Amino acid sequence: MKKIYVGGLPFSTTEDELNGLFASYGKVSSAKIITDKFSGQSRGFGFVEMEDDGEATGAMEKLNGSDFGGRKLTVNEARPMEPRSGGKGGFGGGRGGDRGGRGGGGFSKW
Repeated sequence: MKKIYVGGLPFSTTEDELNGLFASYGKVSSAKIITDKFSGQSRGFGFVEMEDDGEATGAMEKLNGSDFGGRKLTVNEARPMEPRSGGKGGFGGGRGGDRGGRGGGGFSKW
């Protein structure tokens, strides 16, 4: 079983269309379009799982860089998602500079 990343999809692409695109190269186990969790709008990429590694490799070679719905596809083997550092999604740590505090001027006694 091989998981394939498919980027550059038109935002109107359905999971059935994505499945059909790969089905001509072999048996597709699943096809998933990734959507924005708030709006439900496609994010323009998805994942396809194919049972046979040889068929998956053939599909990746044929479809990578090809035109689909007027957009150029990026097709390659999916990599495992990197764990996010910091635990709570990237709201960067330490911002530089001191805001407020004991600045010069004004009414400060210090």
